[in-house]
Amino acid sequence: MLRRILDLPLLVILMGMSSALMLLPAAHAFVLRDYDVARPLLYAGVILLTLSGMIGIATANYIPRDAARSHLIALMGAYIVLPVMLAIPFQTAVGNTTFLNAWFEMISSFTTTGATIYDDPRRLSQSLHLWRALVGWMGGFFVLVTAVAILAPMNLGGVEVISGLAPGRGMVSGGPITRIAEPSERISRYAVLLFPAYGGLTLLLWVGLLLAGETGIVALSHAMSTLSTSGISPIGGLPGASGGFLAELMIFCFLVFSLTRRAMPGVTMLSRATPIWADPEIRMAAFVVGGVTTVLFLRHWLGAIENAEGQDLPSFFRVLWGIGFTTLSFLTTTGFTSVDWGPSKIWSGLDSPGLILLGLALIGGGVATTAGGVKLLRVYALFRHGERELERLIYPNSIGGKGPVARRLRREGAYVAWIFFMLFAISIAIICSALALTGLGFEQSVVLTIAALTTTGPLAAHAAETPISYAELSAAAKVILAGAMVLGRIETLAILALLAPDSWRK
Repeated sequence: MLRRILDLPLLVILMGMSSALMLLPAAHAFVLRDYDVARPLLYAGVILLTLSGMIGIATANYIPRDAARSHLIALMGAYIVLPVMLAIPFQTAVGNTTFLNAWFEMISSFTTTGATIYDDPRRLSQSLHLWRALVGWMGGFFVLVTAVAILAPMNLGGVEVISGLAPGRGMVSGGPITRIAEPSERISRYAVLLFPAYGGLTLLLWVGLLLAGETGIVALSHAMSTLSTSGISPIGGLPGASGGFLAELMIFCFLVFSLTRRAMPGVTMLSRATPIWADPEIRMAAFVVGGVTTVLFLRHWLGAIENAEGQDLPSFFRVLWGIGFTTLSFLTTTGFTSVDWGPSKIWSGLDSPGLILLGLALIGGGVATTAGGVKLLRVYALFRHGERELERLIYPNSIGGKGPVARRLRREGAYVAWIFFMLFAISIAIICSALALTGLGFEQSVVLTIAALTTTGPLAAHAAETPISYAELSAAAKVILAGAMVLGRIETLAILALLAPDSWRK
């Protein structure tokens, strides 16, 4: 029976899983006696699960001509079909909202963007906040599975930087499962392989946050949002939480899993025998976090000296921690801000460095993780290429060493990384222009575009001079941003690989 279910088209399986997931917040609402929320979730879950079963029966014998391309289409279809399904019970449960707002909220959660229409958390019940966090957590797990089971074998999603092969064509070494198994078999095996690690880390952080003093639903939502890098919070962020410094410290430690996938089973970029400090993504992340934290802290400290506050030693360390935590959070495209991030502005009398937060989100986290952005490995390849070119200017006859992998990273890897970076820049220009046509100003268009493409929704509240409210956007702007979220999550290279003439011939 299970084998027959796993042989169904990927999109049908995802529809069934999403429908079944609705029963969890329905049960939570039933326990809280919030029947107006429990009923829509329960009814929608049962009806959509039945509909998914009927579609599964109809497509049971479907065999695609090109399984890899079929799963890539299913990957895109998931971001089109699933948010519509997920929004149906959400709109009914909220009541006084439009379907467009509910759809935007679900597509934002499923792409782990975390941009919310409902600025006031009290407008939604605890069960609906749980539903948002669950959708974001499911979206993060979906990204992990598809990255190693669909994108990695096709040299997409950042793997092409280190493989040296053409994006969308070759295969990479990732064990017998990647080289031999069919895409459907790879997906099922990697899902079974990854879920214990992904779920176990979420459970561990949840327990830790509970011990730190946070309430149950808040701790669970923050734990799921940390592992999925969605930044969804039922209380508007960490400043409203009761866990304090200890909770932030635990979240900081778990954000490291968004910098490299070394801790996750499956395809790895480097051999596990390589020390953690030799991992290029970890080294690049440490350089960025350390450098940005130092610069921002000195900026605030100099401002505090002018205000005669620079000698306050407790505030000195609180501001340093707040900057370091927020820097790592935006680098991993999570978007949580520390409790001490706001007081740092009061301490120095300076505004929030929004441009730096935009740059951190653009860099992004690790390849084949739940983080968005350009990705650390691509930035590292460009950095190494630039370093080598400067070396050749000084020593024209020098030979670049450090093995074939490093040479491939500096040459073919940097070439592909530059192509992706240019495609990313073109996407920013196009989407920013489209938002400008809806009546938004230049600053708002740039911030919202980067927030959507890097899947870092909280940028709208922290990167602009005046916080931007998603609720006040026009319908056209919301649709454009939703498309940008999907583009940022799937990545342009994957879409181009799907549209390439070679795939048509197959």
